[in-house]
Amino acid sequence: MNKTALGTAALLMASTAAMAQVEIRTVTFENEGATLSGTLYLPEGYDGEKLPAVVVTGAWTSVQEQMPRVYAEEMVERGFAAFTFDFRGWGKSGDLPQHVRFVESPEAKASDIRAAFEFVATLPEVDAAHINGLGICASAGYMVDAVSGNDLVQRIGLVAPWLQNAEIVEAVYGGEEGVSGLIEVSRAAEDAGGQIIPAAGPEGAEGVLMPIGGYYYETERGAIPEYDNQWNNAGWEGWLTYYPADNPGRLTQPLAVVHSETAAIPQGVRIFLEGFAGDATLQMLEDVTQFDFYDNPEDVTRAADTVAAHFAAVSAQDG
Repeated sequence: MNKTALGTAALLMASTAAMAQVEIRTVTFENEGATLSGTLYLPEGYDGEKLPAVVVTGAWTSVQEQMPRVYAEEMVERGFAAFTFDFRGWGKSGDLPQHVRFVESPEAKASDIRAAFEFVATLPEVDAAHINGLGICASAGYMVDAVSGNDLVQRIGLVAPWLQNAEIVEAVYGGEEGVSGLIEVSRAAEDAGGQIIPAAGPEGAEGVLMPIGGYYYETERGAIPEYDNQWNNAGWEGWLTYYPADNPGRLTQPLAVVHSETAAIPQGVRIFLEGFAGDATLQMLEDVTQFDFYDNPEDVTRAADTVAAHFAAVSAQDG
């Protein structure tokens, strides 16, 4: 990455870092016959200037008021407009086809991100020549899908990315037998028109997607009123056969990644970057957990600084 451009970008961000409040506008847009709920974040006292923009997406099962909002506000403090939204079948957005909800569909979510980019490019508050994508955790792969081959997007950032391949999937989900069993569950749920279970629960809970406590279960963190806390077992097959770590070659935009060896599947980042031929910046933070990246102020600030400097560098380079 161009060090002069990054230095200029840092100066540009320093001039806006004192902003403590944001202006929020609720909007809707359409994709594949459904209405999606979105939020545009702008600096308080916004004066009508077209701003570079960042579309922010979050972890699996999440809604826009969780970690996407945290990072959207961080981007605004660094001089960007930011945009978040609920995917189809989640939060305040409309359903997937056949009125399906709570399916973690990589294909559908990537499609929604592409539609979000198209919508954001039409907004009068946004400089359509400087639109960026920021994917957190599971949506990192969806963001890569949506950005690849997309001329609307200049740069991409990934925070705590969950980038899996078949080997990682088997390691996480109980080997070949465990994966096969979950795919059987998925097909049975799909045949039944869906099977909804709680997404989050206390450590050791049965019948819960994430029986681990922590972020999604704690009311002062991710267990906010807007969170659906639902998972449709029909989504397992699409998730378990989704291998973004194996497909970096189609991405041509400059990339910044922030992760930690103590966060989730850092090996996926290494695999992805080994196959990525473009301009990449990697920052590995020490002793940061996956959930820390979602809302721990110190870690969020460091991650936001890195990706914001990466996004701002294109503006500096373009003069």
